[in-house]
Amino acid sequence: MRDLDSIFEACVEHLRRATNGGRIIPTQTVFGHWEDPGREVRVWNHQLIRYAGYRRADGSVVGDPMNVEFTKVACALGWEPPSSAGQFDLLPLVIQCGGELLVRDLPREVVMEVRLTHPEYPWFEKLGLRWYALPTLSDMILATGREVYPCAPFNGWYMGTEIGSRNLGDEQRYNLLPSIAEKLGVAGNGPLLWKDRSLVVLNEAVLHSFERDGVRLVDHHQASREFLSFCGREEKAGREVQAEWSWIVPPLSGSATGVFHRTYSLQPRLPNLLLQKKAWETERGRRLLDGPGKC
Repeated sequence: MRDLDSIFEACVEHLRRATNGGRIIPTQTVFGHWEDPGREVRVWNHQLIRYAGYRRADGSVVGDPMNVEFTKVACALGWEPPSSAGQFDLLPLVIQCGGELLVRDLPREVVMEVRLTHPEYPWFEKLGLRWYALPTLSDMILATGREVYPCAPFNGWYMGTEIGSRNLGDEQRYNLLPSIAEKLGVAGNGPLLWKDRSLVVLNEAVLHSFERDGVRLVDHHQASREFLSFCGREEKAGREVQAEWSWIVPPLSGSATGVFHRTYSLQPRLPNLLLQKKAWETERGRRLLDGPGKC
């Protein structure tokens, strides 16, 4: 598959099949291996579904601060954002095949989003928060040891804290903890445990809302138990589990989970999924940014 339209349609089909009406199916779509650099296939997006980030003149950001740079790239390639910038504007896919680019919005029907509410606090719904159901990483290399695939989007399903603690809670992301603390009436009261309370409420909303909509999700305690069970089976079979501790331990209640209390080896192994340079920072990517995109 080497033409832009077919690659785009394959990404759309990935989202449709993997989302499965909320019953998420772990899926990987692997495009051509790195045989001819002139026909290299890459998806420039970090994930197939992401929200735009717009930096204002005063330095503040509307939307997801993590995506400010990519939003600028998409606009430079001809993407036209909504006339009124929103907190959750879907970014287009940017697909490269050799020296050609395609910039195209995803069909709305393949992007499942979950509106966030809280089971105890009616005011939470008025915050207008939502998140997409399917996390699909799309900018990593699949290396088998014999071949390299620079475009191999893959997904699992979310762990709740990825959304509640990191995407929505981190200061460098949506930074919602102060707003929630104010609604709870605990903002600025004494020690900084107001952050902890706000984190719990935010994570409760994520778990409640995904369950309400029938979207598959795992909480961090269950994920910890499942991973330790996997470690036990692997060790019994004589295989050492490779893991990055900071990726395995959840960002909420870490020490209350079993994965916190052990160490892991981390040695390069193949097959593996590896980071690669941002597509627009490569020599070819910089040239493509200077030329017209195909929209």
